[in-house]
Amino acid sequence: MRRSHIPKSGELSGTLKRIEEKIDLLVDKTKMKRQAEKREEAMGLGGALDIATLLSLPDHLRKSAMAIMKRGRAMAEDVAKETGRVRAIESAYLNQLARMGHVKKGREGRRVYFTVEANQANVEYSLKEKVATVVG
Repeated sequence: MRRSHIPKSGELSGTLKRIEEKIDLLVDKTKMKRQAEKREEAMGLGGALDIATLLSLPDHLRKSAMAIMKRGRAMAEDVAKETGRVRAIESAYLNQLARMGHVKKGREGRRVYFTVEANQANVEYSLKEKVATVVG
């Protein structure tokens, strides 16, 4: 007869303790994520392009985001004309912004449009207002 390996009580308690610590970490991360989501919902952001988000984006993505905010709804070709970039590069940047949840991507036939929500479009207006106040 073959004997199965029976773990010693010390090994078993050590393993259980490590498992418990990992579960506690997962629970804490889940709680923190829920709290952040509640804060975003309360503030009405939910991935929107607010001023802090715009400033946190790399320059190349910020330029694309500002162009799409200015137009409201546009294809990559339209944004590329505004930014002076090649359409393929602009399309990649806009798709990256869409994956990050900052812009919405929609298809109409063969054309792909990128849009921002109404509260996102208002950020540009508030930015212009604040700049005019500081400059003027």
